[in-house]
Amino acid sequence: MSAPVIIGIGEILWDVFPGGKQLGGAPLNFSHHCAQLGAEANPVSAVGADADGEEIREILAAKNLPDQHVQSDPANPTGRVNVTLQNGKPTYEILAEVAWDYIRFDQKLRDLASRADAACFGSLAQRNSATREAIHPFLDAMRPDALRIFDINLRQDFYNREIIESSLRRANILKLSDEELPTLARFFDLAGQVLEQLQRLREMFDLRLVAYTRGGEGSLLVTANDTSDHPGIPTEVIDTVGAGDSFTATLCMGLLQNLPLAEINIRANMVAAYVCSQAGATPTLPRHITNS
Repeated sequence: MSAPVIIGIGEILWDVFPGGKQLGGAPLNFSHHCAQLGAEANPVSAVGADADGEEIREILAAKNLPDQHVQSDPANPTGRVNVTLQNGKPTYEILAEVAWDYIRFDQKLRDLASRADAACFGSLAQRNSATREAIHPFLDAMRPDALRIFDINLRQDFYNREIIESSLRRANILKLSDEELPTLARFFDLAGQVLEQLQRLREMFDLRLVAYTRGGEGSLLVTANDTSDHPGIPTEVIDTVGAGDSFTATLCMGLLQNLPLAEINIRANMVAAYVCSQAGATPTLPRHITNS
């Protein structure tokens, strides 16, 4: 059986920590973990025609991730985010007017979309209309049965109701955190307890599944016919950067494998807990996790 074709579309950048820089961006992190879990993973983004961009291509090659859909932008620099950590939890200063703000939808991306089994996208890369106008036709060009995962990733003020609503109407899976649900509750007048709000979101946008993460307190998965509530896996946290992306990657692979909802939830929490126990967003997953 061939490996599923999975796309992470949006930002690719350098996370600049006090101790140095690390490759990041939610779509790249997602792609990296999907590849470790057995997918043919393709990051779709743009980098500058600069040393930072060249270094990203070298790292992608070392990670066996293809770069043919990482466009080169001669007019804008490779993206950077200044990251500070407090008790392992990151805060971000995301620089604007960078290469991934200007992804172009072309025939290569149309062809890739047509053969994709799943794609993951967020709100951050849609802060600029140029990239938003690449992401939307990409999703529209995918097969109707493919997974279109909106991992919302609200950052700074780089989102609004229009971006969120247009994304939800294109998605069939939503992944959000306990910090992000109040924003959606405000945008869409969601009342009641958390489960009621998640069920309402699922119904409003005809979503196949809503995944709600609570940091160290685990996650809640909600479909039309089932729910799975996992309390989380205790771990010694080094930093939480990329943990949510690894959760989404594991969720995606589990759905493509048609695993039971409870098993998907266990696996996703296991992977996210491991990532929290390591420095950086894209550690190598141990064999007992990738083979589970």
